[in-house]
Amino acid sequence: MILTFSILLTLSSVLLIVLVLMHKGRGGGLSDMFGGGVSSSLGGSSVAERNLDRITVGTAVVWGICVVALGLLFRFN
Repeated sequence: MILTFSILLTLSSVLLIVLVLMHKGRGGGLSDMFGGGVSSSLGGSSVAERNLDRITVGTAVVWGICVVALGLLFRFN
């Protein structure tokens, strides 16, 4: 069981890093420092951006569940 959650945690961690890096910079902060401030001025968010947000939040929830589950398994095992 611990091995399953460890593998799932590793995969969700890598996926979460990739998904966060795919997000468009909103201005200010670190994204401008690395060239994120040079973006088009299209208003609103596209369907792709909203789907990316949903996938990122879902992956973050899976990551959090894995962390809690592993903590409980190590504590009571």
